[in-house]
Amino acid sequence: MSEQLQRALSGRTALVNVHWQNDIAGGNGAFAPFFWESIVRSGATQRTVELVADARKSGMLVIWAKAEFRPGYPELPLNNGLNEAIKASNALIHGSHGAENVADLTPLENELVVGHPGTSAFRDTLLDAVLRMNHIETVLFTGVATNITVEGTARDAVNLGYRAVIVSDACAAATDAAHDATLETFSMLGQTATVEEIRAAELAGSVH
Repeated sequence: MSEQLQRALSGRTALVNVHWQNDIAGGNGAFAPFFWESIVRSGATQRTVELVADARKSGMLVIWAKAEFRPGYPELPLNNGLNEAIKASNALIHGSHGAENVADLTPLENELVVGHPGTSAFRDTLLDAVLRMNHIETVLFTGVATNITVEGTARDAVNLGYRAVIVSDACAAATDAAHDATLETFSMLGQTATVEEIRAAELAGSVH
């Protein structure tokens, strides 16, 4: 456990869970051919379940980010392959089963759910305002995909002045190479840590 991680977690912390939705992280979702094998093999869902349970027990602020669109995708610019694939798959329509969270990672009624159309949960949402209202200093990130919206949201968190930690074993990407490259790059901006490292840092901080 690094002193840097322990220092980050000594501040008021929130957990932001990114795109744990049926179309993205579910076995039968529109993007299952890209992500499902990696999610299962890495155990990312179960690690996130454990971290969410720990966060709720400790009273940590838990937030959920969802990609969702209106029918016809009027808010989705078709300027890249990902967005074109979303529209072609008729995925992530607001109110659809595909846009809902996977069963094991369902938000509680009192937990903020942020819907957004892009690759950052901060853009044109209440996320930053809610974090500031709750005096949050450090944000932990889980989700799919590591190298797309998890990274995009974590980078925006850094730019907005938060300490950002990508939870490495509670995220997944289409390939291990993409996942690992994101973690390596992001370590220059924020931090990465496993669920166990976060638990150890929090425990160490609680006994001082």
